[in-house]
Amino acid sequence: MILYGKVVADKLSDEIIEEVKELNQNGVYPKLVIIRVGKNESDLSYERGALKRAEKLGIKAEVLELPNDISQDEFINCLDKVNKDSSVHGILIFRPLPKQIDENIIKNYINPKKDVDCMSPHNVAKLMEGDKTGFSPCTPSAVIEILKHYNIELKGKNVVVIGRSMVVGKPLSMLLLNEDATVTICHSKTQDLKEITKRADIVIVAIGRAKYLNKEYIREGTIVIDVGINVDNVGNLCGDVDFDDIKEIVSAVTPVPGGVGAVTNTILFKNLIKACKK
Repeated sequence: MILYGKVVADKLSDEIIEEVKELNQNGVYPKLVIIRVGKNESDLSYERGALKRAEKLGIKAEVLELPNDISQDEFINCLDKVNKDSSVHGILIFRPLPKQIDENIIKNYINPKKDVDCMSPHNVAKLMEGDKTGFSPCTPSAVIEILKHYNIELKGKNVVVIGRSMVVGKPLSMLLLNEDATVTICHSKTQDLKEITKRADIVIVAIGRAKYLNKEYIREGTIVIDVGINVDNVGNLCGDVDFDDIKEIVSAVTPVPGGVGAVTNTILFKNLIKACKK
């Protein structure tokens, strides 16, 4: 079974459209600002999808494009202006940031009330505590939405997450634990990775390496969720999973494009509506 994200996103979108109409009737017009440094292709791909989705939902979305060599002080000044702009309800900062910008400093500058992708330590703490008044990160939340939509049981299942970033791996693991899954987090220093993934009921890959996961890593009947967005050697978008290599042995898999990414930007706007209402 191919776990298409579009049907999940469309269902969420219908709900958001109604909420936007209600907000508009009360004089509130949801607005998102995307802050992008440079022109990373995966960022641009996500951005295009987000802008298209925003238009469909009746939401205003703007992109603040900053040069790749911007200094940290200049970046903070730009962020501060958006923080203070009362017309802006949500802020998304594309990560990773260039080396000259310390993400550990920036995460403390973003307004937690506008932090719709859970970058601020305030929202991370709420995620860890299971406090739903904060914002859950969009990509991990999209993974959970897809699994639930397709009635894939998580309770008691062995789930292997490959990747330990604060953008996907770590927060996704917390969300999976909240669903009573048994979670193993793997990364570049993990030994015997293939042996670990072969014991999994569900494998979720988020490492940013094109077509990394092939059939050597999984057993027959495994469910595979591909979070990666990469460009292969001929310029085509692809995931972290070698889709063609595994599709005959897995029981379910998300495609790239058209899988997790299709839902991620819808979760972004779901969080934006939440920010508006708060």
